[in-house]
Amino acid sequence: MFQLRLKRLRRRSHQRIARELYFDIGARVRRLLLVLLGVAIAHTLAVLWFEDIGVSDAIWLTLTTLTTVGYGDFSAATVGGRIATTVLMYAIGITVLAQLASDYIDYRLQRRQRMIEGKWDWDMQDHLLVINTPKFNGAHYCEILVRQIRETPAFADVPIQFLTTGFPHGLPDDLRAHGALHRHGEADNADDLARVEPERARHVVVLAHDHYDRHADSLTFDTTHRLMQHVDRSRTHVVVECVNDANRQRLRDLGAHSVIRPIRAYPELIVRAIVSPGVETMMENLFTHHGDHSQRYDLPVDGLRWADLVAGLIQADLGTALAYADDAGEVVCNPPSDTRVHGTGLIVMVRANQEPTPTRIRECLAAIAAQSPHATTAPGT
Repeated sequence: MFQLRLKRLRRRSHQRIARELYFDIGARVRRLLLVLLGVAIAHTLAVLWFEDIGVSDAIWLTLTTLTTVGYGDFSAATVGGRIATTVLMYAIGITVLAQLASDYIDYRLQRRQRMIEGKWDWDMQDHLLVINTPKFNGAHYCEILVRQIRETPAFADVPIQFLTTGFPHGLPDDLRAHGALHRHGEADNADDLARVEPERARHVVVLAHDHYDRHADSLTFDTTHRLMQHVDRSRTHVVVECVNDANRQRLRDLGAHSVIRPIRAYPELIVRAIVSPGVETMMENLFTHHGDHSQRYDLPVDGLRWADLVAGLIQADLGTALAYADDAGEVVCNPPSDTRVHGTGLIVMVRANQEPTPTRIRECLAAIAAQSPHATTAPGT
């Protein structure tokens, strides 16, 4: 019997300590405000009853006494009025007001701290939601990613939120300076995912946590599966990173619009997938030798108009000119169509199964030059 009572006392003690440590400060502020309002009303009514003054003067006396201003133009003259002022104002009201002010300041500080640490529920609409952060140099990657997004005119003011455990002490200053927010949590936790409201997002990006680990796709698959239960695919554009190419189709079958390789050196690839869906496929091809890839051909070109050069290569089914190297060796990308090309090389996007030889490119340039009286190519063409 004694042990049972001891356990109950311990349980009550633990509950009391928990309430003191983890009380809802917002609820406490509201309760104190109600108590203060009740005390003020009671004092006003008491003054009206005991003192020979009007309603406005009674309210004025209550406020000046409560805030300890004490202008002195009104004061309680009767015994009943003085007792009411002593009990309601001096003993209760002023104490409650001081506690209310202290708790409100604590509430604002706690609110700010929760925002910084990612424990605040943000009210967002049509935002960009980024799930996960890279395991290595995650802060640097995210800073470049957000900066590139902000430099895109159509996304300069789009709200950005991260769902990640990568910033337990808050986002870096550079990310916050660009207006990024974050929620501390993981997408495989149903409650954390629901709190970032993916169904209200315009774009969702699921990053691979570790792009060296082929098992990262398992987590990505689980996250995408949970995500698609929230979002309307016709409204929300979903971009997903995939480490193993064999898993690409599985992620597309789940509903992802864009599935790309994690290329940490170029966060711009993610930005292109968001801003111009489909462009990421072309960019990925440029990073590999499979399918379409870029090839440099070192041969002199003098005076060809860029538009004629591009059109000639395409008509000859040799590829698409992307850039050229000028006489100083600097690469000029996508020049204006009427640019006269003077350089020592061409960069052409070609097909892997139909890669033209330098000789064929040279012959094509000679044919283009023959049709353009103001252009010449190097001797030997």
